[in-house]
Amino acid sequence: RSVNIVAFGNERDGFSEGNQQPSLIRSYLGRSALISQIDGSLSASHVGNPVFSEYQACVFGNVKLVVHDCPVWDIFDSDWYTSCRLIGGADIIVIKYSVNDKASFQELKDSYVPMVKKALNHCSIPVIISAIGARKNGVPCTCPLCTSDRRSCVTTSEGVQLAKELGATYLELHTLNDFYIQKYFGGVLEYFMIQSLNQKSSEKMKKRKKTQKCHRVQPPQLEQPEKMPILKGEASHYNADLHNLLCCCQCADVAFYPEDLSTAVEAHKIILCSVSHLFMLLFGVKSPSDAHDASTVQLAQSLFTVETGDPLPLSPRGVPPCVPPVRVVVKDSVFCACLPDILHFIYSGAFQWERLEEDIKKKLKDPEKTEHVLEKVKCILKSPGKLNSVKDCRSHQIKRLYNTSLRLFFNTPVLADVIFKIQGATVPAHRAVLVARCEVMAAMFNGNYLEANSILVPVYGVSKDTFLSFLEYLYTDSCCPASILQAMSLLICAEMYQVMRLQHICELYIISQLQSMPSRELASTSLSIVSLLKKAKFHNSDCLSTWLLHFIATNYLIFSQKPEFQELSVEERNFVEMHRWPSNLYLKQLADYRNYIHSQKCHCTVM
Repeated sequence: RSVNIVAFGNERDGFSEGNQQPSLIRSYLGRSALISQIDGSLSASHVGNPVFSEYQACVFGNVKLVVHDCPVWDIFDSDWYTSCRLIGGADIIVIKYSVNDKASFQELKDSYVPMVKKALNHCSIPVIISAIGARKNGVPCTCPLCTSDRRSCVTTSEGVQLAKELGATYLELHTLNDFYIQKYFGGVLEYFMIQSLNQKSSEKMKKRKKTQKCHRVQPPQLEQPEKMPILKGEASHYNADLHNLLCCCQCADVAFYPEDLSTAVEAHKIILCSVSHLFMLLFGVKSPSDAHDASTVQLAQSLFTVETGDPLPLSPRGVPPCVPPVRVVVKDSVFCACLPDILHFIYSGAFQWERLEEDIKKKLKDPEKTEHVLEKVKCILKSPGKLNSVKDCRSHQIKRLYNTSLRLFFNTPVLADVIFKIQGATVPAHRAVLVARCEVMAAMFNGNYLEANSILVPVYGVSKDTFLSFLEYLYTDSCCPASILQAMSLLICAEMYQVMRLQHICELYIISQLQSMPSRELASTSLSIVSLLKKAKFHNSDCLSTWLLHFIATNYLIFSQKPEFQELSVEERNFVEMHRWPSNLYLKQLADYRNYIHSQKCHCTVM
């Protein structure tokens, strides 16, 4: 048994004549009644001074005590490896400084305490900080003029603060006499020695029990199965899709004009009506009698006029010739000048209010006109029946005003300009939403295809329920499959129309459902995991197919008993056998262990 102590720092204050002030460690070893057989030696030197002194002695009768006393802090700069090795092997650390050497204390605090903390690396080694000497200036004066006293001595509060940083025990030794050396410093040091010896005895006992336990024949250790591949979801680009629809003006069915009909700004009824009841009134989705707020009707009549008759020759892109755009005249010239910025705000999700304020301020450069336009926008977006005008409108408040969505128009004939025919049923939809959210449909409705100029579009290879779930995702950016099979059908539809994010959502749903299925349910289910694997591979769902292979391998004992296991290809079977859990080696070790236990029971005799 042994205790290792490492002491750092110089307790000499530089005022002692000939620098002959006794060493704290040497004084303790020479005076303590518990210490015997002291042997001291000097180690390697640094710039003419010993880097550290090593003392060996006996304490508590037969316990070996090894002390390394390092008066020079430079060991951390010159030999980092040795200093780390000393701290790593220490059971107790002592840090010493003179209360009359403020410069050395400051260097210790700023430069070397961080190094000690780094070398400790969160180890729970007890640390004793010893402030040695009587302050030459007595109690420091607190008046503003006596700054020299504070600079020359290290105060008690500074020492206590240093101890808190290291989680250490703080001691003040005014002189190195018998009381301070043996009773005060020695008592604390010996307490930590006893604690260290008790801890070592406890660890040794635990190690001995563990060794004795290891001599017995242990059952084989079952390793954890290989980690499944992690699928990461794709970020939503719902608002970006709708904003791009405005930028490219595909399928525009409404055009806003100033009163002189000089320019036109194209937009889409379905998007405008999804964010505002005013636009619903304007385009006939709602009648004035349905309006709960008379101010909304008045604002619509004062701000816009829907013209009838032959439209101006626009040739808008992507709109069938049989559906000309509705012409709307904006009566307010200032509002009309800001209409492109307002439409960008609406198509971006109607929540970037600060950006809209900034854009309108730059365009109008008139605070009154800016406030006028912003109030109009607030009134357009506010919920019906609410009288507040939201004077200080910010993004989180605008989100509350944006209370309607494209979900209102999902699977309804209102404003619909295309009808899908599927399994003998019809499903109404809106070209603008389809073009914005699905690149395949954008090419279908804007290219040289029959669907570009057709109202009725047939759909093949997918069920009505699955196609409705697909359209619901396009309109709402969310989907909730009812089962794993429905999620797989929706994944196939998403792959057919190249909507990758929906495909990833379906993959994650299938994985989460299978992961949450208990082993007993997995063994009795009629759901064919191998069939899901085949479909995932056929429809280019590489992430899901790889995960399903790992899933089969991880649940090898369940799937190997099912008839569908024989449908795996040779390559798939080899993969499963290679990654199976539990492994063949574990099963063999388990069989050997059971045979051993059985043989031990057979040899037992009743006394």
